[in-house]
Amino acid sequence: MSNAFTALIWWVIPLAGLLGALGYVVWVTQFKSKFESETTRSVGQFQRFQDSFRAAEITTNSPAATEEPTPKLADPSIDGAPAGTSSND
Repeated sequence: MSNAFTALIWWVIPLAGLLGALGYVVWVTQFKSKFESETTRSVGQFQRFQDSFRAAEITTNSPAATEEPTPKLADPSIDGAPAGTSSND
């Protein structure tokens, strides 16, 4: 490589880094809040969309709509044995 090309690289790389840093600072100060508010609004709309499905599921799966009896569990103390013991020896 020639000395001129090497010198050019030593000027171009830091200049590109400086321009990138300045571009980032401008983006953060000027445009970031706009993108964040749009993202927040979009997330809110998506959550309302999901909630509409949950609300529809609750109304279609309510206990009054299914009319299935709830099974009763057997009480272990009914057979006369004290709680915590078994009468099936």
